[in-house]
Formats: sequence, structure tokens, C-alpha cells
Amino acid sequence: VQLVESGGGLVQAGGSLRLSCAASGSTFSINFMGWYRQAPGKQRELVATITSGGGSTNYAASVKGRFTISRDNAKNTMYLQMNSLKPEDTAVYYCNAWDYTAHGYWGQGTQVTVSS
Repeated sequence: VQLVESGGGLVQAGGSLRLSCAASGSTFSINFMGWYRQAPGKQRELVATITSGGGSTNYAASVKGRFTISRDNAKNTMYLQMNSLKPEDTAVYYCNAWDYTAHGYWGQGTQVTVSS
């Protein structure tokens, strides 16, 4: 499974961005998917996760109510809609996927910078 993120960029505080994660390869094996982020000098942290059918989602407390995770299995793509962005949301955002054998995959990351 290969994962490629896109949609990052520079935005002012209060603005919005939508990240995309396109999956290729053995996409039929993908179970859970999620977004993580890593700010400079900090550990990588979970942002949001979504189950295979998209019926269940989970969010970090810091983004709940502002970010929305979704996936379109027909397009093998996952999204992260980010609204009301804050400077503390600045980080490299990574796409993550787990297959049914509990093997994990990561994208290369996309930079999100929120200016104050």
C-alpha cells in the first residue's frame, strides 16, 4: 500500500484547508485509516481515525469540532477537512493506514502552516 498526501499549505488563523490521502496498491487490504501530525520538537500525535466503512470516527480533543475526517473508498482516498485553524495546528500531517494483518503504512507527510 502506498499513501500520498496533498493539500497542505500556508493559511491564516481562522482559515480552512482540506488534506487528501490517496491510497494505491493493495487498497482492498486497508482497514483503519487516520491522520497524525508532528510539530517541530514534538512527538507525532494522533489527529483523527476512521474505520474501513467510515462509520466510526475518533478525534483528538484538540481538534474535535474543528476537523472532520472522511473517506471515499470508491476513490481510495481519505480526507481531513480542517476549519478554524490555529497556529498550534502547524505541523507536518501524515496519512496512516492499517491493513487486516495489523501492518501499518505511512505517507511522506504534507506541511500545514497556520500564521497568526
